[in-house]
Amino acid sequence: MPRLLLGVSGGIAGYKALEFVRLATAEGHAVRVIQTQAAQRFVGAASFAALSGAPVLTDEFERDPLRGAFPGEALPGHDPAGHLALSAAADAFLIAPASANTIAKLAAGLADNLLTSAALAASCPLLLAPAMNDRMWANAATQANVALLRERGVTVLEPGSGRLATHGEWGAGRLPQPAALLAAVNASLRTGRWSGTRTLVTAGGTREPIDAVRYIGNRSSGRMGFALADAAADRGSEVVVVAANVGLPRAPGIRYDDVGSAAELAQACEREFAAADVLVMCAAVADFRPVAAVEGKIAKDGAKRLALELEATTDVLATLAGRRREGQTLVGFAAEHGDGALERARAKLERKHLDAIVLNDVAEDGIGFDSLENAVTIITAEGERRVGPADKRTVADAVLDAVEALRA
Repeated sequence: MPRLLLGVSGGIAGYKALEFVRLATAEGHAVRVIQTQAAQRFVGAASFAALSGAPVLTDEFERDPLRGAFPGEALPGHDPAGHLALSAAADAFLIAPASANTIAKLAAGLADNLLTSAALAASCPLLLAPAMNDRMWANAATQANVALLRERGVTVLEPGSGRLATHGEWGAGRLPQPAALLAAVNASLRTGRWSGTRTLVTAGGTREPIDAVRYIGNRSSGRMGFALADAAADRGSEVVVVAANVGLPRAPGIRYDDVGSAAELAQACEREFAAADVLVMCAAVADFRPVAAVEGKIAKDGAKRLALELEATTDVLATLAGRRREGQTLVGFAAEHGDGALERARAKLERKHLDAIVLNDVAEDGIGFDSLENAVTIITAEGERRVGPADKRTVADAVLDAVEALRA
C-alpha cells in the first residue's frame, strides 16, 4: 500500500485536496495530511481526518497520535519527530495547493512550519501543485522559484487556466483537478523498470483536408495510444506522444505534440525518432489523401457527385524502420477486417521490419475504434498472443510486457 503525504497550504483551492484524499484512499493508498495554519482558514482539519482515517497535523511541536505511522500500520514504540517521521515513511509527498508563499519558502530552504520542515526533510518524490492568482503565478519571483525547485528535482505541476477565485478574474493559476493530481503522484511511484528510456507513441487518427471544412479521416479516438503512453510513463520511461486530433485529457509528466495530417505526423516522428528507444505506432494514419486540397469550400451547386483524386501518403512506420539504430524497438498497429487478418498483419511485420505488430480486427463489435475496450493479437517472430476483450490500459500493459520481453 503506497503511503502518500499530502501537504495543504492556504488557498481556496484546498477544497480540491479533499477530493484528492477521497480518490487516493479509494485506490488503496494510505494518506496522511499536514496543513498550514492558513490552510485551516479554508478547509477544516476534521474533514481531512474523516476522509484519510488519520489525524491531521498542523504544528511542529504537536504530538502525532499515530507516532509517524500511516493508516493500517502498527504504531512504533517511541514518539519520533513528526516532521521527520512522516516524510521518511512517505513514498510520495504532494503539496496541493502550493501557495506562492510556500513555494518561496521551499525555494529558499526555509523550514518555519511543519509543512516546510517535512518537505525539507523529504527523500521521497516531492510534487508541488501551485494554485494562486494569475498575476502572482506570472510574477518573476514566483517563476524563478519554480525554476529553481525544478532544477533541484522537484516536480512542479503546471496550473490550469480558467475562472479564478477572485470575482470576474480569469487566467492561469487554477489547481489541477484531483484526478490529475493523483495521476501525477502515481507516476512518481512508478516501478522504474524503464527508467532511462525514451518512448515515442503515436495516437489518434490523421485528417487529410479536402477543402477548408471537409477532410478524409477515421474513427480513432486516441484512447489506445494514450493508454500506452500512460503505461510507459508508469514504468519509468520518458514519454512523447504525437497526438493526431485527440481530444482526451493529458497526463502530467508526458509531453504531447499535436498534429493534424499524415504529413504533420511524419514530420513530428522524424524529429523525435532518433532519441527514442521504443516506438509504438498506434495512430491510424491515412493511407491516401487528396492530391490538392481546395483553399475555400467546395460548393454543392446542385451537383450529384464529387470526384476526388487521391494519392498515397508516406508510410511513416516503414520510413522510420529504415532509419532505425541499434537498440531501438519498433511496434506497429494493424487495423484489419475479417478473414485473413492475421496473415496480413504478419506480412506487415516482415515487410516493415518491425519487432512486433498489434492486430486489431475491426470486424469485431464493441471494441477498437472509439471504444473503452479492445481485443488484440500481439504478433512477434516467436508467435502470437491474444489479449482481451479488456480495458485499453490492460491491453497497453500486455503490449509493453511484450516490448520488455523483446528488449530483454
